[in-house]
Amino acid sequence: MNEAGSREAPTGPDAAAGGAATGTVGVVGLGAIGSGVASSLVAAGFDLVVCDVDPDATARFADRASVAVSPAELAGRCDAAVVAVVDDDQVRAVLTGEDGLLAAPGRLAVVVVVSTITAATVAAMGGAAEAAGVTIVDCGVSGGPSAAQAGDLICMVGGSDEAVGAASPVIEAFSSLVVHTGPFGSGLVAKLARNTIQYGSWLAAYEGQRIAEAAGIDLADLARIVRASDARIGGPATLMFRPTVAPFGPGDDAGLVAAMEGAAGLARKDLRAAAAAGAALGLDLPLVAMVERRCDAVFGVGGDPDLGPGGPGERTGG
Repeated sequence: MNEAGSREAPTGPDAAAGGAATGTVGVVGLGAIGSGVASSLVAAGFDLVVCDVDPDATARFADRASVAVSPAELAGRCDAAVVAVVDDDQVRAVLTGEDGLLAAPGRLAVVVVVSTITAATVAAMGGAAEAAGVTIVDCGVSGGPSAAQAGDLICMVGGSDEAVGAASPVIEAFSSLVVHTGPFGSGLVAKLARNTIQYGSWLAAYEGQRIAEAAGIDLADLARIVRASDARIGGPATLMFRPTVAPFGPGDDAGLVAAMEGAAGLARKDLRAAAAAGAALGLDLPLVAMVERRCDAVFGVGGDPDLGPGGPGERTGG
């Protein structure tokens, strides 16, 4: 867990000498992520106030926190608040509803939204917070409930330098990695990009399992093979080492480009063989066909045929 920086209470949460957190933080929403975030905040030394529509959820924190009957009441008792509800409607209600955090902010100075919501809602909540004089950041989180409980979430934070600095003592209490991704709203976009990679890899795993299952291969054996192989060659992030997805240019290292061209050729060969195996087994494998078609783009050695002019296939400069 990262050591939090220092701020003067009551304008926000603080970390005293030696890393002991001070100040009062509220958590609205005690589901799979919110309950772990709340536990991590207590472990970091913050005084905790919790709020949830389910009384059983707040009862589980009776020995560690006080309970607010509404987000508005929580705002009056806390220096900072973490919003960990499920969807856009709930976030809007928690922040701008009649009994929302921003209805009467009181001492509330900082709001951290960890819910995965639409960009439009993020923008609207940012405007509402600004009008209320409250600092807000959007904080995409990855790692799941166990990471939240252990204070090991991966956090993608959008906001100004000042806003992220104000929120950092709170965020660092429940994270092992905090990345300031850019202006307000960018944390959510980073989370959506990360989720796209995850769900896409699961689709690839699904198509691979279809091939294996149709051929009579035990899927548990395939899973063991994939896990052991990924430990050596890496997963989806293996090719994520460049600052752009545009094709390599004349100024790029010729040896690297040649290696990537060779890798693209091997991938195309393997994917064509997989498609042929699928066809022989009576399987339609649309992802295999899509990746084979876009191999040059995946490896950075050609344009993306499905995007056309103006997409990542177009590169200006070296």
